[in-house]
Amino acid sequence: MQTQQIYLDYNATSPVLPVAADAVGNAIAVGGNPSSIHGAGRAARALIEKARRQVAALVGARPGAVVFTSGASEANVLALRGLPRHRVLVSSIEHDSVLNAVPDAVVLPATGQGVIDLNALRQSVCDGDLVSVMAVNNETGLIQPIEEIAEIVKAAGALLHVDAVQAAGRLPFDIRALGLAALSLSAHKIGGPTGVGALVFNEGLAITAQTKGGGQEKGRRGGTENVAGIAGFGAAAEWVLDHMASEQKRLSGLRDHMEHRLAQNCAGLRIIGAGLPRVANTSCLSLPGAPAEKQVISLDLAGFCVSAGSACSSGKVKSSPVLTVMGLSADIAASAIRISLGWRTTGDDIDAFVNAYLAMAERLLPKDTPHAGQVAG
Repeated sequence: MQTQQIYLDYNATSPVLPVAADAVGNAIAVGGNPSSIHGAGRAARALIEKARRQVAALVGARPGAVVFTSGASEANVLALRGLPRHRVLVSSIEHDSVLNAVPDAVVLPATGQGVIDLNALRQSVCDGDLVSVMAVNNETGLIQPIEEIAEIVKAAGALLHVDAVQAAGRLPFDIRALGLAALSLSAHKIGGPTGVGALVFNEGLAITAQTKGGGQEKGRRGGTENVAGIAGFGAAAEWVLDHMASEQKRLSGLRDHMEHRLAQNCAGLRIIGAGLPRVANTSCLSLPGAPAEKQVISLDLAGFCVSAGSACSSGKVKSSPVLTVMGLSADIAASAIRISLGWRTTGDDIDAFVNAYLAMAERLLPKDTPHAGQVAG
């Protein structure tokens, strides 16, 4: 058993990067309300505007296009309720914050490859609509064909909002090149603090504030800005942009090594999305016959932090609706867990996890089910 926990749940939240922690501490020391005109207020405002430039650079935007929020869920709501549109169209595999933002939204089906059905999109989208899709699925790591989606939406005269929470820092992203109306970001998914996010939008569009206040964020989001959180967000955005290529190459190698060893030694294993476009850090593993909740608990007791499905479900462990939409059987969906890697993950962590996973499989699977043998050297 591990004497110290190994954290493999970066898609839920990333441990805070040292540069982000330093930025938070420095901002707290500055103090001051960023709306005040005295020296302390101006110093706080300067921190926010620096972070605005850093976040904008991460997604190819101008700083003025960045609206800071309490997180990506609020950013999604601001986009779906605040942007001009006749109807809202979403895919069936979106995050709950999108699916719940507009109850009467048109829900489009997904394919067995875990992406929106492009034919259904072509047939449904009309002039004046607003379409919302996630760039990367938080449970499987599967990548949506955003460029093709953007072309379909543009040709129809509609607008496209992208939930880029799991894509930021993992895929190059340029809001202007893609012609997006808006995209949502979250600080704590990229190594920043919790409680802060952003909506980055096309400045040529009007957007209606959903939180009224004292005119902060140019009237687009009321309430005194979270200066420390925003400063940490900016520092994390700059770090992941600078390290994106090297980190994704490193994480891809670790994930592929893990999946290869597990596949060699666990005959019943299903790797969801294997062979399909995925981000480098995510692996969705299904072990039919071993319920996901038991796997998560067993691995936690062994010293590993992993998850089943989305982390935004009040601590509930339940079958993934995303996997069900993909056409996978109830047994596969109910036995899937997510392993997600990040900046602190090492090769030793992965080797230790493989050993723990194989031992867990041998304990949990019925005796007549093929299970892990000895770990390959």
